[in-house]
Amino acid sequence: MTLQQVMSHVRRALDDYNMIEEGDRIAVGISGGKDSLTLLYALHGLMRYYPRHFSLYAVTVDLGFDNLDLTRIQELCSELNIPYTIVRTEIGKIVFDERREDNPCSLCAKMRKGALNNTMKELGCNKIAYAHHRDDVIATMFLSMFYEGRFQTIEPVTYLDQTGLTVIRPLLYMKEADVIGFTRKAKLPVVKSPCPANGKTRRRYIEDMMHRLNQENPGIHDRIFTAIKHSKMNGWD
Repeated sequence: MTLQQVMSHVRRALDDYNMIEEGDRIAVGISGGKDSLTLLYALHGLMRYYPRHFSLYAVTVDLGFDNLDLTRIQELCSELNIPYTIVRTEIGKIVFDERREDNPCSLCAKMRKGALNNTMKELGCNKIAYAHHRDDVIATMFLSMFYEGRFQTIEPVTYLDQTGLTVIRPLLYMKEADVIGFTRKAKLPVVKSPCPANGKTRRRYIEDMMHRLNQENPGIHDRIFTAIKHSKMNGWD
C-alpha cells in the first residue's frame, strides 16, 4: 500500500466523522508500533493540502522499561519537522513490580492515558489521534461482548468531559494487513514493545480468533465492520 492510498483512507475517515476543525492542535500518541507511525506519516502528508489547517505533535509515554530505544523515531520526527515529546514514567514498575496486577493492561492504559493527557494540555493541544484501525474496532466489540456483556466498541470521535480533550481515530477504515504493508514499504522505524505482557493479553486471544474466523469465512471482517457502521452504537450514527 502506498502513502497516497493510506492518506485516502485517512482523509475519508476525517471527512465522514468531521474529525478535524480549523486550527486544531493534534497530538499523535506514538507507541513506537506500526499503527501509530503510519498514522503520524499519513497526517503529516495530509497537512499540506487538507482544507482545514492543523498542527501536529508527537508524544510517547515511556513506561520505564530499560530496553526501549526511541532514537530512530526521534530522527523521523525531526525529518518531518514534527515536535516530539517523550514522557518518562515508572508505570511499568508500578504495574508489574509493585501492584503485580492480574490484568495489567487495564491499569497501565489508565495511567498511560493520564500521563498523555497531562502532556497534551502542556503542549496546548485540543485533540489526540489514536491509531486504532478497522481490526481494532472489531476486536474491541468482541472484547466488550465476551468480557463485559455489552455491545459496544471504540468510537470514531470521543469527547473527554473530564479533560476537555477530543480523541479522534483516523485509521478506522484501514485493515491491519494494509498497515503492515505500508510500514514495510515505507521502512518506518517500528520499535518492538518491551512490555512483558505483549502477546499474552485477552486482545491477542480475540485477534487470533478473528484471524481464524476470516480464514474460514473470507470477507467476514468487512461484513462485521459494515454492521458496526450501520449500528446504533454511540458515535457511529
